[in-house]
Amino acid sequence: MKFGGTSMAGTERIRTVAGLVKREVDAGNEVAVVVSAMAGETDRLVNFCREAAPDFDPAEYDVVVATGEQVTAGLLALCLHGMGTPARSWLGWQIPIGTTGRHARARIGTIETDALAASLAAGTVAVVPGFQGRMDDGRVSTLGRGGSDTSAVALAAAIGAERCDIYTDVAGVYTTDPRIVARARKLDYVTYEEMLELASVGAKVLQTRSVGLAMKMGVRIQVLTSFVEHGMAPTRGTMIVGEAEIRELAMERHLITGIAHDKNEALIMLIDIPERAGNMTDIFRPLAEAQIDVDMIVQTPTRGDGLIDLMFTVPRGDLAQAIELVEANRDKVGYDRMTHNIKVAKVSIVGVGMKSHAGVANTMFDALAARGIELLAIATSEIKISVLIEEDYTELAVRVLHTAYGLDAATEGTDS
Repeated sequence: MKFGGTSMAGTERIRTVAGLVKREVDAGNEVAVVVSAMAGETDRLVNFCREAAPDFDPAEYDVVVATGEQVTAGLLALCLHGMGTPARSWLGWQIPIGTTGRHARARIGTIETDALAASLAAGTVAVVPGFQGRMDDGRVSTLGRGGSDTSAVALAAAIGAERCDIYTDVAGVYTTDPRIVARARKLDYVTYEEMLELASVGAKVLQTRSVGLAMKMGVRIQVLTSFVEHGMAPTRGTMIVGEAEIRELAMERHLITGIAHDKNEALIMLIDIPERAGNMTDIFRPLAEAQIDVDMIVQTPTRGDGLIDLMFTVPRGDLAQAIELVEANRDKVGYDRMTHNIKVAKVSIVGVGMKSHAGVANTMFDALAARGIELLAIATSEIKISVLIEEDYTELAVRVLHTAYGLDAATEGTDS
């Protein structure tokens, strides 16, 4: 069981979580729990580090920010004890969870489970702080923001758990954001591949890295909510599993599983670039070295004058640095001018069904064109089509596509 920051936001919420854990224990299950810090606590600790030393040592930064999860782990163990359920906290270095790579961006390498498994078998709930581990030199490490989901999946794989239940503030994975489309439906099952794509294009339910690890290790994930009435069981959430398991269930599925949107996009346009070998490398290598993710790339065909135009997107927070890096190579690349636009958004359709069906893209383009929504860029993968549009049309595009692919829940009336 993994509980996020909103689930752990204060002692009353932690008592509710303890009740959910106790329910599983009383049902005869051995339970390991991974917890996040209280909502907003990690940001507070990060700000302390910046105030202490703007150019802080990442190893000492890890020491500070790892304490948020340590607090919630201890409090949950205390609450469980108070309910008569044996529990103990296990810090990352006590298990230990071995990590590799760099401080503040570590990756899980190995998890030693003998002592943990023995404790679980004896009927003691293991409460583990997410987001943290131990480097080879014995120092505390952290996995980067959102790392608690990854901690939970890795621990589930290491101990051979039946599944990994990730409790959030939503009841599961929906066909799209219910705040935009009132008739969005909660999905019973989603494949790993679909969840990876949905997470990568804007769905905020799960962290991409954790889904990738679950797919690699074969960990079944259930997404469900911890926000239930005291003493009540949570409703069934969304299971994230392999495509083979869904086929075994002989489930009838929609062509498109979900629609996601992301307003964290910025468009950079380079005008009149001389076409020559190596130009793309000169543009994109500095961005890669700075770890700036480039998403959608559109290059116009060569014109009679031997010039091309290039458009690509980067996260909005990286726009200033990206412009600076591209501008530094202007003489080498030889482009005439550069412009940018931050009033754009990416809207994506995702579904394994499009592997074997034609006309999926045409439905998308027709539906958006009928509402006068211009496509600035297009990117595709085997189970995803993304389009870049003007930001003001984001919600309209999501509603229109949700209806076009038959995802609306049955109800009276029509979408506008």
